[in-house]
Amino acid sequence: MKAVLIKKGDIEKTLSAKPVAGKNMLEPFRSFALENKLPLSILEDTTVSNDAEVHMREGDLWLCLEGEAEFVCGGALKTARRRLLPTGAENPNELFGPAISGGQTFTLHAGDWLWIPAGEPHQHSAHGTARLVIIKISTQEG
Repeated sequence: MKAVLIKKGDIEKTLSAKPVAGKNMLEPFRSFALENKLPLSILEDTTVSNDAEVHMREGDLWLCLEGEAEFVCGGALKTARRRLLPTGAENPNELFGPAISGGQTFTLHAGDWLWIPAGEPHQHSAHGTARLVIIKISTQEG
């Protein structure tokens, strides 16, 4: 593992891309993050509602860069299923489902941060275009 500098200009280049419908990891930052094994991504959601999910061994730290995203956190995951690994086996560390019952709603605007600890159900959506940084933080919990 080595130190990696992320320059402001590289982020600005990534954010200069025109929005595209759906859920997208933005380039060229996506490739840069994969190449350098970084635990973060820049996600663009344009008029989407994502699956609800639970990460058993990692927390998510979100930063809203642009737009507005709605998160539902806590409560209970409805119709929970295990995600599959590339091998086809069940992933013991990832659950997902269509919705959450009894969660708390948070609306993120540009500059807002949201921490979701390991083991907490969460789901997010965007009615317009939202651009968010997600940082995956491994924990010993779970």
